[in-house]
Amino acid sequence: MTRIQAAMLAMAVLTATACGDDEAETDFTLPGERVFPEGIACDHATGDLYVGSTEDGSVFRGNVDEPGEFEVFLEPGADGRAAVTGMKVDDEGRLFVAGRQTGRVFVYDTSSAELLRSFETAAAGEDVLVNDITFGLDAAYLTDSLRPVLYRIPLDDGEIGDIEPWLDLTGLVPYEDAFNLNGITATDDGRYLVTVHADRGELYRIDTLTEQVDPIELGGADLTTGDGLLLDGNTLFAVLTDPEPRVVRLELAADALSADVVADITDPSFAYPTTLAQCGTDRIQVVNSQLDQAEGGDPELPFTVSDVPVDIS
Repeated sequence: MTRIQAAMLAMAVLTATACGDDEAETDFTLPGERVFPEGIACDHATGDLYVGSTEDGSVFRGNVDEPGEFEVFLEPGADGRAAVTGMKVDDEGRLFVAGRQTGRVFVYDTSSAELLRSFETAAAGEDVLVNDITFGLDAAYLTDSLRPVLYRIPLDDGEIGDIEPWLDLTGLVPYEDAFNLNGITATDDGRYLVTVHADRGELYRIDTLTEQVDPIELGGADLTTGDGLLLDGNTLFAVLTDPEPRVVRLELAADALSADVVADITDPSFAYPTTLAQCGTDRIQVVNSQLDQAEGGDPELPFTVSDVPVDIS
């Protein structure tokens, strides 16, 4: 039995400040001096939040209703988990973890931290960057930012199947010597995937039944540096770092073939944000990666997750 069920077009673009005060509201901190977090996942059944480190593969856990410092949930480097990017929790309480440049994918039981499955997507030494995860029709889907492929893990009747290179994107999505497909999310019915091309600033709709790939018309909007995506009904959130760190809110058409920008959500606490979760109906949790400080920089400690109010009425 599952633990939970997945729960106006704007006439002009609005610029919205996400916090009510001049000072940022940052409710969650992460232990460690070189965390450089990237991914975040919400267990909607418990309110638990999971955040992963790109530096050593640690996974931290906290709760949306308990502001403060997260605790270590998965120790750094365990199970060959040297780095973490995208994460998602499914209805069975299983945490799916993308292993970034290792090309590995892990699945953990959130109640026990037991490793349930692990997968390899590439041979040692191959260029690979398994980046983000979402759930569609009876499967998990993952992007690779360096290779033109979407991976699929079947989840028939709750069983975790073997990972497969499900869709060859050659000729369907431009892949260059750059950061290509990044964040990915899915419509409520699980049929359509929505993914962002970080280098080109484009969105694509992928039909999980027919494998058809279509560009999403953005009316001239540019989502270059687009990273994490989150879709709530027809409200789509996209995290961007340039020209300023922000979360762009869009209204996605019913057929998911066009989207209009509604607002830019900004917050003084944003520090090279990468992705987001929505634990609670009126808030988003945004990961402040500070990845721009990873190579010889001076990150501001502690690393944080911003808890930002949003109005999606």
